[in-house]
Amino acid sequence: MALSYRRIIVKIGSNVLTQENGMPDTARMQHLVEQITQLKKQGKEVIVVSSGAVASGRSLIKVSEKADAVTSRQLLAAVGQVKLINTYSELFSQHELVCAQVLVTKEDFRDRQHYLNMKNCFQVLLQNNVIPIVNENDVISVTELMFTDNDELAGLIASMLNADALIILSNVNGIYNGDPKNPESQVITEVKPEATGFGAFVTAQRSQFGRGGMLTKSHMAHKVAQLGIAVHIANGKTEDILPKVLREEVVNTRFLPSKTTSGRKKWIAHSENYAKGAVQMNAGAKAALTSAKATSLLPIGIIKILGEFQKGDIIKLLDENQKLIGQGIAEYGSEKAHERLGQQNQKPLVHYDYLFLNAEIG
Repeated sequence: MALSYRRIIVKIGSNVLTQENGMPDTARMQHLVEQITQLKKQGKEVIVVSSGAVASGRSLIKVSEKADAVTSRQLLAAVGQVKLINTYSELFSQHELVCAQVLVTKEDFRDRQHYLNMKNCFQVLLQNNVIPIVNENDVISVTELMFTDNDELAGLIASMLNADALIILSNVNGIYNGDPKNPESQVITEVKPEATGFGAFVTAQRSQFGRGGMLTKSHMAHKVAQLGIAVHIANGKTEDILPKVLREEVVNTRFLPSKTTSGRKKWIAHSENYAKGAVQMNAGAKAALTSAKATSLLPIGIIKILGEFQKGDIIKLLDENQKLIGQGIAEYGSEKAHERLGQQNQKPLVHYDYLFLNAEIG
C-alpha cells in the first residue's frame, strides 16, 4: 500500500551529493532527478532542499590554505551555487521540466509578512509546475545568521507549505538504536509523536561534509512531525530510494505525524529565534499548558516578565527554572502584562490558538 503524500519536500544532504574526494557526484544527482520526475508524473508536488554548493565550488576553484573557514565557505558557495543550479536545470530539462533557484537565509523567516511573501513565491512556482530548488544562501549567511543545517531549513519549508511529508536523504538507512557501525544496532522504523529521549542512543557525531548530525535531524524531524507532517530519514545512496520509501519497500525511519496544526501555529513553532521578550510561569501554569486540555496562558500563572514586547510579538514561555516550554503571540504588550501580573479574571496573555509548546525530546 503506497503512502498517499501529495506535496513532498525532498532534502538532499551533502554526503549524498558528494563523492569521497569531496567532489560532486553528478551520477547521483541524475538518478535523484529521474526519481523526482517519476513522482511528478504521478501528480505529486515536489520541493527540493539541496546541499552541495560548496562541493560544486570545490570542483571549480582551489581555495588558498591561508583563507579562513568563513571566507573559504563564502567563496566556494558563491562559485558552486551557480554550477549546482545549472546542473539541476540541465538534468530536469532532459525530462522537459523547469526548476527554479530559491536561496534563503534565517532572516527570511523573521516576521509574519516576510514569511507569507516567501510562501506566495513557492505557491506561484508550484502552480506553474516549476520545481523549487532551495538552499541556504551560504554567501551571506555566516555564524549566527546560519541555519543549524539544511535539515532545519527543510523543516521550515515543510511547515510553511503545509507539506504532507518531508523526506530527508542522508548516507545512512535511518536512525539506529545504537552506533550504526555496530552490527547489532538496528534502524528504528517508526517514531511516535510522544517519543522522547533521542539523546540516549543517537550519536551526536557530525558528518564529514554536512554541518548537522543525526541528533539534530531527530529533534527537527520530531518537531515537524508534531506539526502534522510525516518525516522520513532514508539513505539517499540507495537505488530508487524515493519511490521505495513511498511504496514502503525500504528500511527507513518514519516519524509519525500528530494531528494537523494551523498555518499560523506552524510559523510560531519555528519562530523562537525572533522572540522579542519572555515570560516566566509558575508550576501550576506549566502543568495546565502541558496537559491534554487546550489552555491559554493567563496572567495569574505568570511570575515574571522579561524584556519588552508589543501586542502581536512572539514571546518565549519559560518555566520557573528558565527552561523554554514554548512560544506564542502576545495578546498585549509587556507594560500591560506587568500591570496584570498574577491577577485573576484577566484576558490571556497568550491565547491557546497562538501558542506552540515544544516537545520533551531530550
